Amino acid sequence: MSRPDILVPAPMREMILDGLAPHFTLHRLYEAEDRDAMLAAVADRIRGIAISFRPVDKALVDRLPKLEIVANFGVGYDNVDAAYCGTKGVIVTNTPDVLTDEVADTAIALMIMTVRELPAAERWLREGRWKSQGPFPLTRGTLRGRTLGILGLGRIGKAIATRAEAFGMAIHYHNRSRQADVPYTYHPSLVSLAEAVDTLMLVAPGGEETRHMVGERVLEALGPEGVLINIGRGSVVNEAALAAALRQGTILAAGLDVFENEPQVPQALLDLPNAVLLPHVGSASVATRNAMGQLVVDNLVGWFRDGRVLTPVAETPVPAMSPRHGA
Repeated sequence: MSRPDILVPAPMREMILDGLAPHFTLHRLYEAEDRDAMLAAVADRIRGIAISFRPVDKALVDRLPKLEIVANFGVGYDNVDAAYCGTKGVIVTNTPDVLTDEVADTAIALMIMTVRELPAAERWLREGRWKSQGPFPLTRGTLRGRTLGILGLGRIGKAIATRAEAFGMAIHYHNRSRQADVPYTYHPSLVSLAEAVDTLMLVAPGGEETRHMVGERVLEALGPEGVLINIGRGSVVNEAALAAALRQGTILAAGLDVFENEPQVPQALLDLPNAVLLPHVGSASVATRNAMGQLVVDNLVGWFRDGRVLTPVAETPVPAMSPRHGA
């Protein structure tokens, strides 16, 4: 029996490719000199896609008549048109849970770095200013007495909340709907959440529904002692409005691990001393990325072995058994 053909449009971790190689014929599109010609040559055979941070849009799905599954590396999958895949009977999977703790740890670290100006303090030491100018200036911000608002109280949001409680922070949140199993204060809108807290943590997915949810109105509601932390998706924030708010003192500071057009970071943010900026490292440890990669492998192998996957996304629920598995 021939092995199923899998398209790999962009580079992925070698452990993923090594895990897939014994089970599938891999077509590494990124290695082709003429990618369009290569895709045309194999399109009628492709039954799966393994993807990381690159788009799988309607046009690509339509070019692959035998496509059955898109295995996405990452908990966020706004790079994949999952709704359209659902209409075509194509399963989409992601990699939740295995990165929850790593991202939550990074979120708390970024919050502390931002509130206490720790990157600036380290630069002060490295530049010899401690010796030449004396102690680093007292920070205006502190975690003491702060209230944390979380946009997106899913797995990661709840893990962040648990950690923040250990710092004595009261927790508020905004979701599409109230959650019955949490003790935190619910707000029916993002603006009302921002008005009630002084630290706003964004853990929301990307996509048109959340694009630029955080703009002038939310930042004004957060106020001059406010701190914004984004560990979710860069597109949730209007970066021009954020830069203006930081520059004008509308809010105190911001810590960002994600940006709208990565790896491009607006110069307006780079120039600001009250912006702490990280290069999307929320889940970037070897252990966590390997666990995510293994989930990509397990989803693809499981689908073609017995028609089951471990982590389908909401838009593409898996039938009890695929009629094409093993074909």
